[in-house]
Amino acid sequence: MNKKKIIFLLPIVLAAVAQLSFITPTSVVSDDCTFKGKKLFGKIRFVESFPDVKVQFVESFPDLKVKFVDSFADDCGEWQVVESFPDLKVQIVNSFPDVKVKVVDSFPGR
Repeated sequence: MNKKKIIFLLPIVLAAVAQLSFITPTSVVSDDCTFKGKKLFGKIRFVESFPDVKVQFVESFPDLKVKFVDSFADDCGEWQVVESFPDLKVQIVNSFPDVKVKVVDSFPGR
């Protein structure tokens, strides 16, 4: 390739790389703390089948940070575990989760 073609193509390649660097991955958890219309806070029941959301517990790069509370699970990422009348049914999986979750003691949410 001759020098003129390289000089001509270099700005185009650099512009393309710059555009790709501004692309950020979208989170599976929306800004209003929902996943496919299901809110990810409130009363949670763990189930073995027919879940609303499949969750994998991770230590790094979570989609959502969760704090288990005893009452008033009103904010994003606050989960109150119940056996009846849940807001959300969650199945724990080891692979192919809908949402990756990290358990925290403070500052739950996205």
